Amino acid sequence: MFAQPTVYKRASFEQSLAACVLCGAPGTALCPGCYGDLPRLGTACKCCGEPLPVAGVCGHCLRTPPPFDGTRALFRYASPVSELVLRLKFQGALHLANLLGGLLAGHLATVEPRPDLIIPVPLHPARLAARGYNQALELGRPLAHAFGVPLGPTLCARVRDTAAQSNLDPDRRRRNVRGAFAVNGPVPARVAILDDVITTGATLAELARVLRRAGAHHVEAWALARTVR
Repeated sequence: MFAQPTVYKRASFEQSLAACVLCGAPGTALCPGCYGDLPRLGTACKCCGEPLPVAGVCGHCLRTPPPFDGTRALFRYASPVSELVLRLKFQGALHLANLLGGLLAGHLATVEPRPDLIIPVPLHPARLAARGYNQALELGRPLAHAFGVPLGPTLCARVRDTAAQSNLDPDRRRRNVRGAFAVNGPVPARVAILDDVITTGATLAELARVLRRAGAHHVEAWALARTVR
């Protein structure tokens, strides 16, 4: 019963080495044309990552600052990035984590000072068992390698099996993740929380609060993509 998923993942990985993951053009995992078409986020609020016409802080964050010190995202959550994220997240296309994580690493290459630890947003054990992997952790591996910064996949735990955030409005998202996380050990001064997509920021905000209570002084939110309101 496990033969088909194994063959699928191996074939997908081999294809990723030989052809563009979007158009199938031979020779590279992402051809120059498709790379140029990716929906980059551009200038955004340094606190929440919402697009802005000029660099700075949006009105919402001025009125209600988030519990993290800044947000860094590379893309808008739009086609074709959204399709790549869904393939990674729900279709077992783990070869995309190295490609997308590498793109994010290039985007964050000039960030200084570097965090002491990169913390992938944890999945509840039941969801991790069902999916078989944590896409945030897989995206974090090329980041950690590129920056020489350790990953902390077990420092935080999701202690409540919350409903899927994608089905909830912003208020219910905040209530849904309240008390969902716990810290399992000492927290360094500077940390970066990593997720695949930021939608309202409720999950990252709740995890940031928990990390601050545990001793973190500087918390950044990193993501591959940002949903634009």
